[in-house]
Amino acid sequence: MCAARRTVSPLLVLLIVVLVALVGLGGYLGWQFWGTNVLAAGPATDEVTALRDAWKAAPAPTQEEGEPVVVEEPTLHEPAWVLRIPTLDLQYPVIAGVDPDDLTRGVGWYPGTALPGQLGNAAFAGNRTTHGKPFARLLELKVGDEVVIETAGAVFTYTVVSAPGELTVNKDESWVIDPVPGRPDEVPTQAYLTLTTAEDLVATDDRAVGFATLTTTETR
Repeated sequence: MCAARRTVSPLLVLLIVVLVALVGLGGYLGWQFWGTNVLAAGPATDEVTALRDAWKAAPAPTQEEGEPVVVEEPTLHEPAWVLRIPTLDLQYPVIAGVDPDDLTRGVGWYPGTALPGQLGNAAFAGNRTTHGKPFARLLELKVGDEVVIETAGAVFTYTVVSAPGELTVNKDESWVIDPVPGRPDEVPTQAYLTLTTAEDLVATDDRAVGFATLTTTETR
């Protein structure tokens, strides 16, 4: 007599598929929320050090007293400046661009917005949960806190006038990076700074936005 064939329970198959999917999802989330941050920490520190070393090796031209500080246009997708937020113990390189690859290396600067210290709106974006998560604590920033941008020739200090935790916009609302945020027809008469990051810890279309204005300029 032939031995009876064993059949596999459909429920067992379903459980195996679900288990494999959960393991795969867990691995992906672990990599995104832990692995990418560990991987990004060292290179970001190295970029900051490399920028400062380069500035020391080739100082920017001396500015005459009373002259506006000139900041050179950066090379796209390359490290350009250093961003510091003392109250958040944050120090990160600024990459000229906001493509996904740019944001894996540091805080991104929106090309076409103002250069640091210049009239208009210098706009920056950063990851909140992955790839070094430079803006992990951005929503803790308060009105009156300082944001510092270091360049080859000067250090620009901005003071927060609208905290990121107080304003949420859709990712497609581009008015936040206008030369005068929210006033498209106005010619800027001062230097603004915009900081943007994800509003939520999971992927949504909401963005937290903070604004600051330039308060001091220190030439090197």
